[in-house]
Amino acid sequence: MDVTSEAARRRTYAIISHPDAGKTTLTEKLLLYSGAIHMAGSVRARKTSRLAVSDWMKMEQERGISITSSVLQFDYRGSALNLLDTPGHADFSEDTYRTLAAVDSAVMLIDHTKGVESRTLKLFEVCRMRQLPIITFMNKLDRPGRDPLELVDELGDVLNLRVAPINWPIVRGQTFQGVVDLATKVVSLFSGGKHGMQKVEVETTDLAGARERFGDSVMDEVEEQLELLEIAGETFDLDAFYSGELTPVFWGSAMSNFGVDDILGFLAEHAAPPAAREAKDGDEAVTVQPAEDKFSGFIFKIQANMNPRHRDRLAFMRVVSGHFERGMDVTVGRSGETLRLSKPHTFMAQERSIVEEAFPGDIVGLYDPGKLRIGDTLALGRRLRFAGIPRFAPEHFSRVVLEDPMKRKQLDQGLEQLAHEGVIQVFHRPDIGRQEPWLGAVGVLQFEVLKERLKNEYRVGIRMEALPYKIARWIETGEEGLDWLNKRREYRVVHDRNENPVLLAEASWAVDFAGRTAPGLKMHDIEPL
Repeated sequence: MDVTSEAARRRTYAIISHPDAGKTTLTEKLLLYSGAIHMAGSVRARKTSRLAVSDWMKMEQERGISITSSVLQFDYRGSALNLLDTPGHADFSEDTYRTLAAVDSAVMLIDHTKGVESRTLKLFEVCRMRQLPIITFMNKLDRPGRDPLELVDELGDVLNLRVAPINWPIVRGQTFQGVVDLATKVVSLFSGGKHGMQKVEVETTDLAGARERFGDSVMDEVEEQLELLEIAGETFDLDAFYSGELTPVFWGSAMSNFGVDDILGFLAEHAAPPAAREAKDGDEAVTVQPAEDKFSGFIFKIQANMNPRHRDRLAFMRVVSGHFERGMDVTVGRSGETLRLSKPHTFMAQERSIVEEAFPGDIVGLYDPGKLRIGDTLALGRRLRFAGIPRFAPEHFSRVVLEDPMKRKQLDQGLEQLAHEGVIQVFHRPDIGRQEPWLGAVGVLQFEVLKERLKNEYRVGIRMEALPYKIARWIETGEEGLDWLNKRREYRVVHDRNENPVLLAEASWAVDFAGRTAPGLKMHDIEPL
């Protein structure tokens, strides 16, 4: 197949939001409207037998939250869509950051009753750092919410972003009635819709028909807003969207199935296709284009035990360039080892099927015999290395206490695999080696996930004792600086799994003091690559 044309029809994107903005619900509805599934699950419908397709882990189904990123692949209107559903909870933000390294655009979901929330802002900054194009979906219009013009102004001001509404809501009193397409002036009428059932049939009319239906007072206000948007608003510009300067905005209700088909159509037709990526070929800096003949890709996620009965370990690879084929031999950029990719998979969350080939933008699951790490580059016929995926400094720390000393081997294996997967960060003290691991997490729920998975997947019971440290920094220093730190009780120097030295402290003043005083000390809150 032609790599250029296949790459051009790929759309690889993530959905990001503040917790409870409706991200998993929108994910399910995109699958429903694409025809990938016939009935959407709800993260809140715990009394029914059907759960959200993208939330496959037992803890996700019990708590109604997304803990891991999942991959969902489907076709729509001639485009091949790779949807990466990310955790909404802040405690699992590292998984989201890694996922954003593998996509070409993002859907930013906003609860229109609340506007831009703190988690949304933080995720947006990560997207901006990666120059990702962003599509905005104002959700939950089936509930009373804030003024649309006020929300658009806030979006532009807070995110420092140009905002171009694609459609505009019609509200009578506090009740959502439908949307007007700004380009065609076609009015789509809101009719509710039972969540979890089939697609909602949308009735359409024109502005005159809407005026007859809703009355002059409602439509006078809507048409005044439309005139204001024409005069002072932004017009959608594809180049500005691709450069991350402008966001198109859609309005709707994922729960009630309204507006989903509009944003799905936009994703299929206008979401960013795969882009070139910078890399190093040996010591030479190179730009890798998607349409190149030679295959390349990188690992952005590792997931152990998606199927606990088989104790498997799956590496999620984003194809960057060339034509991927089952059974090909590739070189691991970090180690130089040759690896045969004999059982690649495509995904629908936990469900998998063997894939014979893939193209730039596709996500492929690889069976990992323990030789791959997050950030590894795989390439055909060359030792290529893309920029790595960083780890962020943990903010919570615990000491592991093994309940059954006879299960030390299972504990070590579990911690090693789950650390490679990114569930937890493992540290050890140089003076006693790896016999008493310390754990670091960005959010405390990561500890609960670790305990649950050690118990269910490795048959190991542990308890965790909280450590007093609040701040971690990767450090660069010589013997004099290290000696200065080790002589003071305010600090503890440990090593991560790659033997990089990490400074732990209980308070920010101690870190600031060390930065000013310790000889030759440099500190980083992101792991040096």
